Amino acid sequence: MSTRPKVLSIVLAGGEGKRLMPLTADRAKPAVPFGGTYRLIDFVLSNLANSEMRQIAVLTQYKSHSLDKHISLTWRMSTMLGNYVTPVPAQQRLGPQWYQGSADAIYQSMNLIRDEKPDYIVVFGADNIYRMDVSQMLDSHIDSGLACTVAGIRVPRSEAHAFGIIDSAEGGKIKQFLEKPADPPGLPDSQEESFASMGNYIFTTQALIDALEADAADPNAGHDMGGDIIPSFVAKGEAQVYDFRDNVVPGATDEDRNYWRDVGTIDAYHEAHMDLVSVVPQFNLYNDKWPIWTTQVQAPGAKFTMRGNAEDSIVSPGCIISGGDVDRTVMSPDVYIEKWARVDRSILMGGVRIGRNAVVHNAILDKNVIVPDGVEVGVNHDLDRARGFTVSDGGITVVGKGIVIPPAR
Repeated sequence: MSTRPKVLSIVLAGGEGKRLMPLTADRAKPAVPFGGTYRLIDFVLSNLANSEMRQIAVLTQYKSHSLDKHISLTWRMSTMLGNYVTPVPAQQRLGPQWYQGSADAIYQSMNLIRDEKPDYIVVFGADNIYRMDVSQMLDSHIDSGLACTVAGIRVPRSEAHAFGIIDSAEGGKIKQFLEKPADPPGLPDSQEESFASMGNYIFTTQALIDALEADAADPNAGHDMGGDIIPSFVAKGEAQVYDFRDNVVPGATDEDRNYWRDVGTIDAYHEAHMDLVSVVPQFNLYNDKWPIWTTQVQAPGAKFTMRGNAEDSIVSPGCIISGGDVDRTVMSPDVYIEKWARVDRSILMGGVRIGRNAVVHNAILDKNVIVPDGVEVGVNHDLDRARGFTVSDGGITVVGKGIVIPPAR
């Protein structure tokens, strides 16, 4: 019999994702497509599965149908060995209320913990792009003897004011947990860097149960993991930081080792896609030693006709480029680009149609968008806004699902 500790993984996937609107107008944030054929949630689930942590509960809430469906159809593992990935909707077990925060989501799902009886609980977010061997973080947690471990990534101190920051002592024990501080603390071994929280935690089970019960009983608590639960462990001297730089993933390249992106905004989501498409990508989807798993669409291979061309791009199965020109673009399955169309620095989701002589620049087109012949998107931002489209601070035009873009008048 194995002597490995028993681990329950909880993935927090209930957020609204308001900053990704309109991509989240009709779907939960973790269900947003990424990289052509994946969903955002596939990255955390792949990390857990590859780390042999295969008892996974995904806590869902807002607009969760497509997320629940994706998990149910895609994430099927060997039940004979006790493995599962299961979506857990807000069940109102403790009264007629939805989740009041990330900590409350786990508290309301306490039955999962009591049924599974794990030694340790992994609590990860659902919407970041990265590779991580979570078993190495678990080993660090066990070796520390502390009740809580928080994954931290090194960021330049000059940029750290935009993150939740971990102030740690030499040796890793956390002294303070600071939310977007004006003067971020440096690291003991690098004063020009700070630890940003990755939103990934590991707890010793009983300690987490005690913390959640105390939080639920506090009428002034915000019931948030980062805002309430982690600071409670810090105050008791029971939290350490795990340096993401120490995590070694099989098959990682010098370029993409320790890659981590929070894709919570339109600009960050677009930039993360641009990281995929260079000749030497900043994040390598082709690492077969630590694969990102998903269900691949049943479609024929991509086809190029009429001298259609794509450079530095990802072209998924079922796509046809018929005389168009594509550059630095990620195309989901079943995209069709017609003759003389030009598409660059864009993300085209499934079913998009680009007509003849159309131009798409710095844009994200959600599923089944139609760009008629000669229409431009992302070229004139004033026109894009007048059409009702979102234009991000970084100049990315986003068109929601199923829209037929009208020509300029």
